[in-house]
Order: sequence, then C-alpha cells, then structure tokens
Amino acid sequence: MISENGAELRAVRYGYARVSTEGQDLAAQIERLQAAGCEKIFCEKRSGKNTNRRQLQRLLRALRPGDVVKAVVSDRMARDPFDMLNILRTVTAAGADLCLLDEPFIDTRSEMSDLMLFLVGWAAKWQRRRILENTSNGRARAKARGVKFGRKPKLTAQQEGEVLDRLKAGEDVCGIANRYHVSRSTISRLCRRSQ
Repeated sequence: MISENGAELRAVRYGYARVSTEGQDLAAQIERLQAAGCEKIFCEKRSGKNTNRRQLQRLLRALRPGDVVKAVVSDRMARDPFDMLNILRTVTAAGADLCLLDEPFIDTRSEMSDLMLFLVGWAAKWQRRRILENTSNGRARAKARGVKFGRKPKLTAQQEGEVLDRLKAGEDVCGIANRYHVSRSTISRLCRRSQ
C-alpha cells in the first residue's frame, strides 16, 4: 500500500484483548495474540455488551487496507450478533481483515465469514441471555432463603439503637461518627430513616 506522499505503508497485525471486569486478567489473551504475530494489541477491561469501548474504537479507527485484526474468540470482540456484524463491516470497509484464533472458520478472507460471524454472534447473545436468566433465578432462590444482598451494614442493629439514643440525648453527629468509626453521612442516613 502506498501513502499520499508516495511512501510504502506496511500492513499491521493488530490484536484485541478484552475482559469484562477489573478483577479479570488479560495476560493469557495477550500472550496468544503476541504468539500469533500481533504487533500492536489494544486491551481493555469493559463489558462486551456494547461496542462503545474506547480501545475497540481506537483500533477500528487505526485500520488501513491490508491490516489484520486478531482476537482469541468472537465474544472478546462483541456479544451481540449485530454488533459483531457492524464491527466486521467497519473492518472490511477499511480494507482490513478479521481473524479469530479459536474460531478459525471466522476469517474475513473466507466466503463464509459473514454467515459464520452472524451464527457465532447469535450464539453468544443466546448464551448471555441464559447467563442472565440463571443469575436472576439464582438471586430469587437466594432471596427466598433469606440471603441479604448489597453492602454489609456499617452498624449492627444494636449499634444503630445506641446511636439513636445518643442523638436523642443531644450528642453531636461528628462525635458519634468518630466513636463508631463511620462517616457522618452514615449517622445522618440512620437519623433520616428513623424519623
């Protein structure tokens, strides 16, 4: 490929690695992408539910004809089949290719790639729906068993009673907060709830 100033531009092999949460590790994906010859790897820790991911967008904007984008599997790129097809269209519109290491049938140089990408994307969306249903059912069963969700209360029920007694006795909110090692807002919320 030749640039506007006549210099020859070399095609770049890009990698894209993604995990959903900060607690997850990208190392295995990065190692695989490096072993596959990726020269520049865009990484992020964001949900794959939508394509509004900063590093993915940077990667897509960087693409030039002849470049290749590699990811380990399709759900690292997108969970929704339509998002995956939009990514595919952006990659191919730039004159680049998309290849998935663990899904070698997804390679934009193949005539079947559009169909395969749609099917894999659809399967990922179906799997995500099943995960959400299972999570919701599990949460409902846990609630039925009396499991409490959310943060652990800062004060026990006994401490809350003591705090309310102290407030009624005229003690200062800051002093009470310091005594129980909580913030003033914790004491203020307790006071509002009790009214």
